[in-house]
Amino acid sequence: MDYANRKPKPKKKSGKSSGQRGKPSARGAAAKQPKQVPWVAIVLVLALMAAFIYGLLSINGDGDKLPAKPTDQQATDELPPKPKEKWQYIQELESKQVEVDVPERELGPPKLMQCGSFRKQSDAERLRAEIAMAGLESQVRSSEGKNGLWYRVILGPYETKRAAERERHKLQRAKIYGCAIWNWNLD
Repeated sequence: MDYANRKPKPKKKSGKSSGQRGKPSARGAAAKQPKQVPWVAIVLVLALMAAFIYGLLSINGDGDKLPAKPTDQQATDELPPKPKEKWQYIQELESKQVEVDVPERELGPPKLMQCGSFRKQSDAERLRAEIAMAGLESQVRSSEGKNGLWYRVILGPYETKRAAERERHKLQRAKIYGCAIWNWNLD
């Protein structure tokens, strides 16, 4: 429907129109009918109120059966003596000193970390420069194997594997991955 181009409806006269004379309006019919009282709801509410009042009265009657409150003097006279502690470990722990025997770590062979192995020396030197930018010093060593000449980029030696792991984590933060830690063997 086109609301913009529609024609306005003609105004109705203030009097009743001929079509509405014989029919009672819905509003007037509802006002003339008496409202029905919901007797079931009223009976249910009264029963619940009676049960609530009965419960309150039964609880109130139990308050008379409580014993009388003793005075402060009677309360202190009736307290039992303080029990003795069954355990003595609390005092013993306060005065003891713990001695721990820590065996010295056996240092294994020194460790080295290899970060790459290349056929071209220029590739090895490029990786060595990236490692230098991460703040670590590396070496390029050539090794002759069954497959020919290889250029290995190594770091170390490290006394412990933990020291090598610490530097490998530095390299990983600099996005240099693939470094392996081995026992020192440059033969």
